[in-house]
Amino acid sequence: MTKTLRVLVIVSLLACLSLACGCLPGLGILFPDTEPVTEIPATSSPAQIPDTVGEAWDIIFRDYVEKDSLDADELGRGAIKGMVEALDDPYSSYLDPEMYQLSMGDFAGSFEGIGAHVAARDEQIVIISPIPDSPADKAGIRAGDIILEVDGRPTLEMSLTEVVLLIRGTRGTSVRLLVLHEGETEPVEIEIVRAEIELSSVSFEMRGDIALITITHFSARTDAELVPVLETVASEAAAGIILDLRSNPGGTLPAVVSVASHFLTEGIVIDVVDNQGEHTTMSVEHKRLTTDLPLVVLVDEFSASGSEVLAGALQDHGRAIVAGRTTFGKGSVNMLRQLSDGSGIYITTARWLTPDGRLIEGKGIDPDYELDELELEGEAAIQWAIDYLQGGVTGTALLPLL
Repeated sequence: MTKTLRVLVIVSLLACLSLACGCLPGLGILFPDTEPVTEIPATSSPAQIPDTVGEAWDIIFRDYVEKDSLDADELGRGAIKGMVEALDDPYSSYLDPEMYQLSMGDFAGSFEGIGAHVAARDEQIVIISPIPDSPADKAGIRAGDIILEVDGRPTLEMSLTEVVLLIRGTRGTSVRLLVLHEGETEPVEIEIVRAEIELSSVSFEMRGDIALITITHFSARTDAELVPVLETVASEAAAGIILDLRSNPGGTLPAVVSVASHFLTEGIVIDVVDNQGEHTTMSVEHKRLTTDLPLVVLVDEFSASGSEVLAGALQDHGRAIVAGRTTFGKGSVNMLRQLSDGSGIYITTARWLTPDGRLIEGKGIDPDYELDELELEGEAAIQWAIDYLQGGVTGTALLPLL
């Protein structure tokens, strides 16, 4: 048995007993902020493997009472999972070969599921937002819901990846979720029939002379969807823009940079810092169509990842007023690495900083104006932003952060 495989087993034995499962963002089901699949090179690890690991492996195979039942491959996979869990990183996760193959549908652009975005918070699986008019939305799934069970299976000991892949499935089939709505004490069971999910990301309407642009997530199509909207905004002679990013779970970083580049003419959008401390900045791109109209960005505690990047960049450059609640605080880049047995590891490889060097991970973006619970909901937040842009909001109506 190889020394590498031995180390995996002992880590599993130590970690799986005491640590919560790792997790990963993503239900529609999407895995945002994840780089393309790559295979790891067949080289030795730069870290020295402890001798005790090999000793533990040998003890197990020499002394375990049901020796004939030992499966080296199964123990090895369990050990890999334990090693990833021992990182105690909510966005790193192990996928066995079956789950790895299921996850490939996300990178292929095939989305069949219930239509919701999820993340991990406080060792719980939380709905960030249901996709509008999706099966999840129509069935009563809400932002802030905690998923307790999937088809009767408790999620407490599952990674987010496992939960996502259990809920995904072929359109026309159903899944039962036990969820706890935010602010309630008794969970409810909701049965949802899966469907093919439409992922249009941009919607638009004029509210008098104010343009309301809602971006639900960031995909490869978002920039193309935004351009005709901005053309209409210009033709309507709008006096200002509301950019609604509430419950936006993020998406692809290039799409975020493209969107930012319609509102900024120069400068850094995001600073990516890797595990060597190396900084890679992504700057504003040249766009044929830009706007300098007054801008209010609406965010809430479920605005995550790419939406935090955009809000932070516009805020740091003094381009927009950000109003709402402190955002989710997901500022990590994940890489999907394939292992030789067909399994894979989602591994956090970098952190994001705003142009001014603010850490997003675990911190979120603080709004310039914090809205109370009533102001933040639905139309109330939109009306607040309209009043602000039209000069109808006085200082007494705001809760500025110092």
